[in-house]
This record gives sequence, structure tokens and C-alpha cells, in this order.
Amino acid sequence: MVHMRTIENEQLKVCVSDHGAELCSIYNKKTEREVIWTADPAYWNRHAPVLFPFVGKVTGGCYTYEGQKYPMGQHGFARDREFLFVDSGDTFIRHRLAADEESRKVYPFDFELEIVHKLKGNCVTVEWKVFNPGKKKMYFSIGGHPGFCVDENAGSRLVFEEQETLSRVAIDPKTEGVDVEHPEVIALQQGVYQVEPDTFDKDALIFDHGQVKQVSLEKADGTRLVTLRCPDALSVGIWSPVGKQAPFICLEPWIGRCDNSGFTGELKDKFDVQSLEPGESFRTAYDLLIGE
Repeated sequence: MVHMRTIENEQLKVCVSDHGAELCSIYNKKTEREVIWTADPAYWNRHAPVLFPFVGKVTGGCYTYEGQKYPMGQHGFARDREFLFVDSGDTFIRHRLAADEESRKVYPFDFELEIVHKLKGNCVTVEWKVFNPGKKKMYFSIGGHPGFCVDENAGSRLVFEEQETLSRVAIDPKTEGVDVEHPEVIALQQGVYQVEPDTFDKDALIFDHGQVKQVSLEKADGTRLVTLRCPDALSVGIWSPVGKQAPFICLEPWIGRCDNSGFTGELKDKFDVQSLEPGESFRTAYDLLIGE
């Protein structure tokens, strides 16, 4: 049985599941519309999973730590685990996940992951705290994967404030890694990128090196649906399923991401991997501003 936790104010109603500590709903009371993707399995059966301790895929479905190989599925395992519901109040919901015997089979580190969803006005904040309670340095990546409902995929607009160009890298369909050798420069029109029927034919749009700190998703007529504000993101992915013209688009803030094409090195050398010494913690957050 799925346990759902709810907070709301005059503008929004927010629901978070204990399963994966996943943000499952943001209902906009003003427009009387759901903002978060409904997880229709015909397109994609998730809403806004947390990606931990890996973002994306690792080469060949396994990674190497201190010479030993470990299997790891796409986006890690936290999204498929039951989190402990810690507490909640009028404006927040707090969950926690800790290492256990099952997690250590594929990820040989002690860890604590705390996720807090906060609500203030028209803003939903998702906060992550990673703590290393173990006795050795741990390595990790973490990311968000929120999907947002659109009337049509093609025809929607992405707005990157005060930016004229972006450098995009794509996922190589042969290696399923990121092709960093052939970046593509995208020209924007007054910060606007128009989503076309072929926009996601090469999978996600990936913007590395902290290029994107804020991006808005708008309807074709310029009505703003949501703004992602992610000041700490090292990469941002924008995704909708290849070839499906799905009625949603994901805006994904990442700290670390999938492997570069051909990478087979040690975990410590993975692209943008994060590390924590014993007793250290890492904290970051992203905001979702709903509507105008």
C-alpha cells in the first residue's frame, strides 16, 4: 500500500509518496490543473523520481570501485525503495533512506539520504541532504527527474533567461554514454528554445558545466507552467520519451550524470562524481515555481 503525504496552501496542493520519497502531485488551485506528470505507463510510469546514488546509466550496467565491479541499474536504486517517513508540518514533509544489507550488495557505502519537500506560496522546494556515517570516503551522484504535464510536447517552449546560446551534448545510442566529443551549439531566440517534433529524437538535451541555473517550461502561447531554479546543478537534462510525442517534459537538475561514452574507469574518476569523507554531509536543493 502506497502511503501519500500531503501539504497545501491557498495556491497549491502537494503530495509526496513514501515510496521513493517521490513528488507525485502539485495541483494548481488557481488553474485547477495538475502540474506533475501523472505516470501514465503508456508513456512513462513515474512522476518525479530522485536519482541516487547514480544519475543515468553506467557503462555496461556496472561500475568499478577499488578494482571490483558492481551492478547498477539506471538512475540508482533510491527511487525504488521505501523511505522512512520522519515528520511533517504545515509546510514540509521529511523522508529518510539509509544503507542496509540490500543496498550494500550494489553500493558498498554507508549513507543516509534525507529528502525534504517544502511549500511556500507558489514555490515547491526539494531539498537533499547526503550524509556519510561510514569509515571510508563515499562517492555518489544525485539528481531530480520531475515531469510536467503539457498539452502537446511539440509546440511547447523552453525559456533560458538572458542566454543567447547553449552547448548541448547528446547520448550516443550505441554506447548509451554521453558523446562529449561532439557538442552542439544551440542558438536561442531571446532565450527561447522551441520544442519541435524531433527535439528528443536523440534522447535528452544535456547541458553540462553549470550552464543552466534556471529554465522555464511554457505553453506555445507563452503561458508559463513551471520554472526550475537549480543554482547548484552541474548539469541539467531535459527529456521526453523518444518517438512518443508524450504529453509531458522533464526538467532535471543533476549533480553528476551518466558516464561519458567509453568510460570504464574507477568510480572516483566518473564525470562530476561527488565525494564525502567520513562524518561529512552534502546539502542542496532545487525550486519549482508554479505558474506566473
